[in-house]
Amino acid sequence: MRAFDLLPALIRLVGQEESTGHAPSGLAARIRHRLEDILHHSTTYYFGPADRLIPWVAPQNPAPNPALRATTVTSVLTPIWDADRQARHAKLSSIMTEMIKTNKRVLLIAPDNHTLDETLLASAKALRGAGLQYRSFLCRYEPPSIAGASGINLRDLSFDEQVSAFLGRSQSDKAGLRRKLTRYLELAPILRYKADKQKDLDEVRHLEWRLLSALGDVQASIKRLEDTLGVYDTLPIWHRLGMQVIGSNIDTMQENCSLYEVQKQEYLKELEIVQARINELKPEAFVEPEMRPEYDELKDEVERLGGVERVREVLATEEETARRPFLQAKRVIAATAVRVAGDTIFAPLRYDGLLVVDAPRIPLPLLFVCACMTRERIVLTGDPHELPEPRPTEEGWLLGWHTNLAADRLYPAGTAPG
Repeated sequence: MRAFDLLPALIRLVGQEESTGHAPSGLAARIRHRLEDILHHSTTYYFGPADRLIPWVAPQNPAPNPALRATTVTSVLTPIWDADRQARHAKLSSIMTEMIKTNKRVLLIAPDNHTLDETLLASAKALRGAGLQYRSFLCRYEPPSIAGASGINLRDLSFDEQVSAFLGRSQSDKAGLRRKLTRYLELAPILRYKADKQKDLDEVRHLEWRLLSALGDVQASIKRLEDTLGVYDTLPIWHRLGMQVIGSNIDTMQENCSLYEVQKQEYLKELEIVQARINELKPEAFVEPEMRPEYDELKDEVERLGGVERVREVLATEEETARRPFLQAKRVIAATAVRVAGDTIFAPLRYDGLLVVDAPRIPLPLLFVCACMTRERIVLTGDPHELPEPRPTEEGWLLGWHTNLAADRLYPAGTAPG
């Protein structure tokens, strides 16, 4: 027999509890739906490790000692049967530590919250003793029923606490991003305006340079003509005759001086206007020394994130709690078996290993759902004497595991969730 062959019988048994109303409200229906999903979408589940459970849950040849139903030990299924709870915790913690060191994703289940919290405390101590930060690896999906012990605060491992802390950091990051975007949008038009004014200033300065060059040429011409007029009478006759040949005499030189002087005054007036404009543009084009580096840094950040529109989309998006992706990212998830099998948030999640605390107290439908979510390895712990005597089923095989989903089995006194 294989694990898949158990599905019709388990669906029938859960359906009977659903019709009689013995199970907690709505639980039987949710478990039945999960089992039917496994039956109809079997390719999305794993049956290899679950097949190793068959000798324990449906023994072909019952042994007087329940711990001897299967004697073959494999790397896929590891039973830890011991009446001493502390010894079981020690062995389970050791296996969990090794799985964490090999980067495995682990699902830890127990029949009730109190048992789960005791196991988490033992596991946290073992991880701490191995030099590992247990807060980084362990996550308790449901709120813990006890505060903690030995310096270990179980509330730090609470899934809701960790999600809240993560979202708090996310909100802080978004607030910082919003400030950066606001500052970037403030600086961008200012620097564009400054750049335009700098361009105008460069053009006006170029015009000033041209006017100064022309003014220098005019002043040089005036000085040359005045120098020539001053010594004209002393020049040799042949020199003066040569000048007259090209039209340069006292009258023409005086006239040219007057023309150059008029041109000089025009250049001076234009320079006055240009320099006044330069004085106006200087403060408009001036950029504070720290403004440009700040803008460049903000621009690089915004472009790295995809541009202004993309950043605006990110900021406009409502904060998504992202509970399932966050849950999927945790290395070890601890929850009661009924929570894993009955909560839809766990439906698409898959794990490398399944650690089962007090396995005989977990009803088979719940154990089966969790087993089919496991890829590589299952570890069963508990007291084998709590396993029931095998009983025949309507399908003609023996069933040696509890299947009752009644509240008094799932939630012993004082452990039922609020």
